[in-house]
Amino acid sequence: MRRLQAAQDRQKRWADKGRRQLEFLEGNFVFLKISPSRGITRFGRHGKLSPRYIGPFEVLAKVGRVAYKLALSPELSGVHDVFHVSLLRRYISVPSHILQYEPLQVNEDLTYEEAPLRIVDKKEQILRRRTIPYVKIQWANHTEREATWKLEEEMRQNYPQLFEDR
Repeated sequence: MRRLQAAQDRQKRWADKGRRQLEFLEGNFVFLKISPSRGITRFGRHGKLSPRYIGPFEVLAKVGRVAYKLALSPELSGVHDVFHVSLLRRYISVPSHILQYEPLQVNEDLTYEEAPLRIVDKKEQILRRRTIPYVKIQWANHTEREATWKLEEEMRQNYPQLFEDR
């Protein structure tokens, strides 16, 4: 019995190192975690520069031990307003911090669709026997510095409107 208890204590100690106690009060502001995805692929690779959190939203009430009810914006009226604490991140207001909030079109399952805005640059990767054309794409909701290189052929298939004026 003592060995079993010692093993459980040891496992709990290791598990608790990765946990953090989060608790919010009514009136606090929090960011809400969303699942970014490019195009329609839900479980594909996520863009590393995609926004991970939206908000801030006000905490209206604590529901149970680990769930909170948030005051969501009207665009998110189709989303249930109670979230687990693991999907929330504390917002610490700084007087000099001015939020430039552009509403993001979020689906009911808290995903959003990334769309290409424009082609920033082109390049060709030269291999021994062939040449691979790439285009640098600026995505909506991102700056030009956050543009990514994609295969030109793939972008022509998925987004032909980008190449119409070229």
